[in-house]
Amino acid sequence: MKDEGKSGNLRIHQALARQLGIAILSGEYRPGEAFGGEIEASEAQGVSRTAYREAMRILTAKGLLESRPKAGTHVTLRRRWNLLDPDVLEWMFSGKPDQRFIGDLFELRGVIEPAAASLAAQRHDRNDLARMDAGLAGMREHGLATAEGQAADKEFHTALLEATRNEAMVSLATSVAAAVQWTTRFKQERFKLPRDPLPDHEAVRDAIASRKPARARKAMEELLRLAFADMPLNEREDPGK
Repeated sequence: MKDEGKSGNLRIHQALARQLGIAILSGEYRPGEAFGGEIEASEAQGVSRTAYREAMRILTAKGLLESRPKAGTHVTLRRRWNLLDPDVLEWMFSGKPDQRFIGDLFELRGVIEPAAASLAAQRHDRNDLARMDAGLAGMREHGLATAEGQAADKEFHTALLEATRNEAMVSLATSVAAAVQWTTRFKQERFKLPRDPLPDHEAVRDAIASRKPARARKAMEELLRLAFADMPLNEREDPGK
């Protein structure tokens, strides 16, 4: 396949990285499995060697592959995968996500977000509340079954984390927001929610606005409990246990 200039190659190698990333995450390629040589593999994929090489670099940077002199390129062990990378989360939920991993995401959110809500109740300003309100308005207008509503939900949680004024916690905002986005999309694609989750978000916002940290923490814990209960899992176990 002939190169199509810089922008064309960017699109090609990103698409190839996504395709191969989904295959790795779904188990089509197993840990330790070797990828072929660059010439043969790029020809098999129908892309240029440059595009293939760039795709390999993306997957290596995300911990899914490693390349060693003379040993070639291999799939790494799962524990080395950067599962909180926003792209990796998207690839995970593009296939059939592991149910235990979904529980792990909610368990992680249960550690981070209630504490974030408590800090946000103490440290937020009017701009933070305005961003949360904009997120709520988008969820209310579009609903969580739409891409617009899911983006608004993501913005709500991002604004909340940034309202903590904790740099370490804010650094997790992209990953947490991506987890919110993809778990929401996952459950929306599989069945219609039996209840409206908007009031849960409004309760968190109101608790933060009232500057009551304990109330904000409790409201976020309840939001997460109900959100996890909504997940269409065959064997669901409370991630808090």
